[in-house]
Amino acid sequence: MEIKFTPWRMAYIKSSDGDDVAGDACVLCRLHQADPAHDPDNLVLYRGHTCYVLMNRYPYNTGHLMVVPYEHTADLPGLDEACAHELFTLTRQTTTLLGQAYQPHGFNIGMNLGRTAGAGIDAHIHMHIVPRWSGDTNYMPIIGGTKLVPEALEQTYQRLQPLFTPPAMQS
Repeated sequence: MEIKFTPWRMAYIKSSDGDDVAGDACVLCRLHQADPAHDPDNLVLYRGHTCYVLMNRYPYNTGHLMVVPYEHTADLPGLDEACAHELFTLTRQTTTLLGQAYQPHGFNIGMNLGRTAGAGIDAHIHMHIVPRWSGDTNYMPIIGGTKLVPEALEQTYQRLQPLFTPPAMQS
């Protein structure tokens, strides 16, 4: 398989490694602390009480979203009950809304806890929701070693953002 070097992604990962205990170095903390007026630029779709939903800037597929606790932590078992509840509730609601918007054939949903498990940002837990379609792993990634994402991030944001408003996001 051909290897594609993406140095811009390493800069993103290094800027968000979360080594600062206060979360100052963490991109996921910076995004939730940013002025909500910048949500479209930051790809933030929804802000809840303890978690928020945003688009993955480096998506595996169109519609790849993440649910992120506001709390800067890598400790899933240590999340307080309200945060854990909202994390899963938003994951369920996000899956429903992605289903309405894109009619995928399935989803990959999960977390990579720790760098060894594949977490690019290992100090701040986050849930990935990735829509999947039959045939979305085609000859390009298998033979060509290249993944094609058929919709620009801005188009995905414009399609999804109106769905992330009440009443759809009521618990």
